[in-house]
Amino acid sequence: MDILLLVVGLAVATLAGTALAERLRLPSPMVLLAVGLVGSFLPMIPAVGLSPELVLFGLLPPLLYSTSLQTSIQDIKANIVPVLLLSVALVVLTTLGVAAVVMAIMPDVGWPVAIALGAVVAPPDAVSASAVARRIGLPRQIVTVLEGESLLNDATALVSLRTAIAAISGTVAVATIAEDFVIAAGGGLIIGLLVALVVVQVRRLVHDPLIDTGISFVIPFAAYLVAEEIEASGVIAVVVAGLLIGHKAPIVQTSASRITERVTWTSIAYLLEHAVFLLIGLQAASIVAGLDGSVSALRAIGFCLAVLAAVIVLRVLWVSLVHGLQNLTRKDRDREPWSHALVVSWAGMRGVVTIAAVFVIPASVPHHDLLVLASLTVVLGTLYLQGLSLPWLTRLLRVRPEDPAVEALARATVLHKAGEAGLAELETCAGETPEDVIAGVRARVDQRSFAAWERLSTSSDDETPSQAYTRLRRRMLRAERTKVLEIRSKGRTPSHVIREVLGMLDLEESMLDEAEGAHGDMVATGAGEGGWCEELQAFPIARTPEDPACASCVAEGARWVALRQCLECGHVGCCDSSPAQHATNHFHDTGHPVMQSAEAGETWRWCYIHHATA
Repeated sequence: MDILLLVVGLAVATLAGTALAERLRLPSPMVLLAVGLVGSFLPMIPAVGLSPELVLFGLLPPLLYSTSLQTSIQDIKANIVPVLLLSVALVVLTTLGVAAVVMAIMPDVGWPVAIALGAVVAPPDAVSASAVARRIGLPRQIVTVLEGESLLNDATALVSLRTAIAAISGTVAVATIAEDFVIAAGGGLIIGLLVALVVVQVRRLVHDPLIDTGISFVIPFAAYLVAEEIEASGVIAVVVAGLLIGHKAPIVQTSASRITERVTWTSIAYLLEHAVFLLIGLQAASIVAGLDGSVSALRAIGFCLAVLAAVIVLRVLWVSLVHGLQNLTRKDRDREPWSHALVVSWAGMRGVVTIAAVFVIPASVPHHDLLVLASLTVVLGTLYLQGLSLPWLTRLLRVRPEDPAVEALARATVLHKAGEAGLAELETCAGETPEDVIAGVRARVDQRSFAAWERLSTSSDDETPSQAYTRLRRRMLRAERTKVLEIRSKGRTPSHVIREVLGMLDLEESMLDEAEGAHGDMVATGAGEGGWCEELQAFPIARTPEDPACASCVAEGARWVALRQCLECGHVGCCDSSPAQHATNHFHDTGHPVMQSAEAGETWRWCYIHHATA
């Protein structure tokens, strides 16, 4: 009963703290950490121990797995060099650098213990980095690097810690350190691949979303435990398995299974990610109470601040050095701005792994209590100092998130190409399917494509046709749901039939285009003068008329949604979301291949032949 009350209390406190953070417009990790800090010193709050086993075997696998499921292998491959330089090289550098600082201040602890503390404080936390990056809206390349780093750096740090612990007991030689790294990394990689292979094969045979989701609960723990059992890296095994399984999900899972798994893991990750910060704060009182007084308060404070400074400074120096060297080898147009490097260097918040890993260090080592306090100082210092100042730093450096218009343009292009592939397949069914059915399917595909294009070139005050459709269909669905509930209240229809119908209505409502919430004033400029095909390269960006209009719509008394300009003859026509679609009709009549948006400030172009944008 006590354990149940404790779990419920933690869940309620986590949700309440998160809601408070939203109300105060503050990062929820910082608010929850503060709530935990205060709560740890209140006598009515029971002590909550955060054992290494609970974190490393209970919390870390699902957190890493949920993150890796949503991480793109292509993005990791595109940024593999900076990811490895941060997750491996920087962790090793920080481990050794912190160890040197520890030995300079307290040489009596010995190098193995100093290296162990360095490994404990070296890895930035996956949860902290993702939470802050999502909140302030960093550029996609920075977010990818930070998430890739946080997925892999725990493995480097934990292997380093395991080697240092073995050195403390005198059971490891310097020559075997590199061998331990290779075995841990290679073993974790192999286990992750094997787990992913087995899961992919099993999922080809499973079509029940509930069974499929149940399998996903087992995967992170199974991969972690099997890898650790053979003294490989459980972190690498979980990350590799998650990346590959997430990559193969669209191929081997049913759509219902993917939806169920995504919603389930999003909820689990949300609770765990936020509860972690509350648990960290709740450790403060016990850590302070564990000080044995063998070191003066002033010296202890200086030691903790020195370790914190070493962690921060080493990261800034390393990222700056690597950034400078990489830019020397790049052409001017490919060089990353220094502002990005500074943001990455400052986004080094530590978290729950640091708090848990420090208790792996044997309690018998010299100044163990001070090592634990130093770890807490690093977590609190990086979370509050760096986490709270990172939004200010991004504004100061004018680091902007990805332009939503660029993403909207890419989304519309992909949906358009997907729709064209679907319509091509639809043509093969013409002889076996009634024409009215084919026309209805074609209209629904066109409506989806139009909704994507309508996110561009329209202001937030204008209701597009797709928004009007969404608004009307939602009103209809509310009326339909009310009627079904009325039927249910009479008790004459089987309950499972009512549930099935309500589920169908819910699914349709969830599939409605969210243009109302996402719609806003966008100016899509495209990627510039380059193009993806010869036609786009042949027709660069051109000046549009100051007051453009679709002459055909004016003559017909029709209304247009957005305007497009032919780059070969200058003809201005209405877009495909407009009733008459004069721009596309102009292409079919003349064969002129490239058009450009004629909306104010927009310069993106479209090739009718290859269905490509620039």
